[in-house]
Amino acid sequence: MWRPISLIKYLTCTHALHSVLLALAFFGAVHRSAAQDTPLLSGGVGFLTSTNGGNTTYTPIIEPLIAAPIGKHVLIESRAALLESFFPKQNGESGYDHSHFAGFTYLQADYVVSHHLTIVGGDYLLPFNTYNERLSPVWIGNFQDGPLVASLGLLSSGTGLGGMLRGNAIARSKYSIDYAWFFSAASTNEQFTAQRATGGRTSLYLPQQRLEIGLSYDRRLQDTQENFYGMHVWWEPKDTAFRLRSEYARGHHAQGYWIEADYRIQAFGGLDSFIGRFEPVFRMQQTFRRDNIVSDGLPLVDTQRADFGLDYNLPHNTRILTSYARQFSSTGDRNIWETGIVYRFLFPAWKGK
Repeated sequence: MWRPISLIKYLTCTHALHSVLLALAFFGAVHRSAAQDTPLLSGGVGFLTSTNGGNTTYTPIIEPLIAAPIGKHVLIESRAALLESFFPKQNGESGYDHSHFAGFTYLQADYVVSHHLTIVGGDYLLPFNTYNERLSPVWIGNFQDGPLVASLGLLSSGTGLGGMLRGNAIARSKYSIDYAWFFSAASTNEQFTAQRATGGRTSLYLPQQRLEIGLSYDRRLQDTQENFYGMHVWWEPKDTAFRLRSEYARGHHAQGYWIEADYRIQAFGGLDSFIGRFEPVFRMQQTFRRDNIVSDGLPLVDTQRADFGLDYNLPHNTRILTSYARQFSSTGDRNIWETGIVYRFLFPAWKGK
């Protein structure tokens, strides 16, 4: 039996950012509270630093997100990114240069037909594997940068422009199966870049084991047609603060995987104690070249990387992120140090009735 959760509880959850669950959560609770008709403004603010090969980059970033219901069946949602990067000048010059970016991450409308079907239209995040939809927001990920293989299957922009069908195909007490299928048109618009493509993802979730296994497939339908395959496994054992996440992706020119584990200690006063707020994180990842025709956003040579992180979860939705990574490849090994502080906010866009 499907049991909706409140929209506010969903938005403050750090495990996923699925459009369909967001919509289902809202429409399941809308009959219980008039306050649910109030648009919610959420998102994150962060200040990040990255030292790669001795060069340090500083990046302040804001990622606002809005969820605005229209009646009982429509939800408008969008996320944007505004950032400024300061990095050392090239060619031996002293001082720093900078670049900036401001634009929509996605902008879509969700029409909820039932908990089995939500129709999505607009500029949406591609449902390939899990990182793009669930972990890419600055206030959710354990590391400030994504996995090396994350760009495979995301068709350059990570978004599609067109329509998507998604929902819960089967819901039982011992298992459930969800799906997402999309078709995207080609677009060269600066704010809504997309390629002509189709594909989707299906996942099996076992609630008793708290285990999710999913498969993804994309096909680019323009220029050189190309297939992308993906698989993900998430596991969060019951009554523990341990999480295991992993993905595998394969394209025509490259393939790779990443495995990430994090844990919070509950034995010394619970998760809100001084010790319980520490969160050790580890991520192992590898990419493999199948040819060197194009990069697909991946390194041009086989690469291995191990990331070691120690995050601290402060009160009031604030996190300190620290990590060290060692990257190995035939072009040279290097160290990568990253630090940052991130604040997540959530409040009504205006006072409800």
